[in-house]
Amino acid sequence: MTKTGSKCAVLGASGHGKVVAEIAELNGFSDIHFFDDRWPTISNVEHWNIHGNSEMLLTHATEYQTIIVAIGNNSTRLEKHQALIAHGAVSTPLVHPKAIVSHYAVLEPGTVVMAGAVVNPFSRIGQACIVNTSATIDHDCDIAQGVHVSPGAHLAGGVQVASEAWIGAGATIKPLVKIGAKAVIGAGATVLRDVESDQTQIGIPAKPLIKKEV
Repeated sequence: MTKTGSKCAVLGASGHGKVVAEIAELNGFSDIHFFDDRWPTISNVEHWNIHGNSEMLLTHATEYQTIIVAIGNNSTRLEKHQALIAHGAVSTPLVHPKAIVSHYAVLEPGTVVMAGAVVNPFSRIGQACIVNTSATIDHDCDIAQGVHVSPGAHLAGGVQVASEAWIGAGATIKPLVKIGAKAVIGAGATVLRDVESDQTQIGIPAKPLIKKEV
């Protein structure tokens, strides 16, 4: 357990935010403050109070021992994270106690590793990433900032994933494959070759998604 203080802010009062809040509690944070841009239309999420919107959080960024942006959209999550860091926020990585993260792996600020996930030796996970439930990242992988590795996805050794890519639930990535920036890998896909930036691939084996003209 990596307790760094008692006060944690979570930006994003969603289902994902609730998972992040519990992980923060399991890491020793006893005072969880949610922030969400729908405030004051919504004032609480489950038993946690929402204390304001993202602009208010920027104003109070230095008052928290850690702040995690719990927003599913990769670009938005990374943008909000970077803004908070620029305002002096601390964003300690959070790891669920039932996850396995090698002490040779590197987790950068703002990243959250969910229950059952595995990050093996000499892999690097960039800022504001999500390593979701039961996802596995094998040795020597390089995951850039703002990436989401969805539940049950598996990255073999030496995989490189560029900024803001999204690996869908249950997808499998072959060793040494490179995934481009903002690429999307569909749920259950098996990726055997490199994927270009901004490209969506689906299927087994994964192939580019071709949108039909209507």
